[in-house]
Amino acid sequence: MNRQQTAAKNFLMKAYRVDQRINTRIEQIASLNDMALKATSTISDMPGCATRDVHKKEDVIVRILDLEERLKQDMVQLIELKRQILDAIAKMDDPELQTLLEMRYVSYSSWEQIAVELNYGIDNVFKLHRKALDLIRIPESVQ
Repeated sequence: MNRQQTAAKNFLMKAYRVDQRINTRIEQIASLNDMALKATSTISDMPGCATRDVHKKEDVIVRILDLEERLKQDMVQLIELKRQILDAIAKMDDPELQTLLEMRYVSYSSWEQIAVELNYGIDNVFKLHRKALDLIRIPESVQ
């Protein structure tokens, strides 16, 4: 793979990486929510302080809110990256190459799915992919 292809592939893969980070954050938030629910008060006839874990619960809630804010930021970043990627792909002249790149880097389709959808053998899909990577122009704002 030459330098142009590598740079193009790195640009196109950015959205996938952010999407993975979003999914990880969603899992983290769900896990913290589960922990927060498990930390609710239990009713007991034993004497004791009913507010003993208040600070621990507050800490969990603050962490959940922090992760939710980071999740929102990641989602905004993903939308912007996908817009940049789609704009770069749309500037290509070959609709077939556009479709291939959109399937791979916007819809995250597997190579096998792309081959079936485009009615090509997998080797031809890889050949078209290399050609598309040579032709796509990375926006200067991203370089």
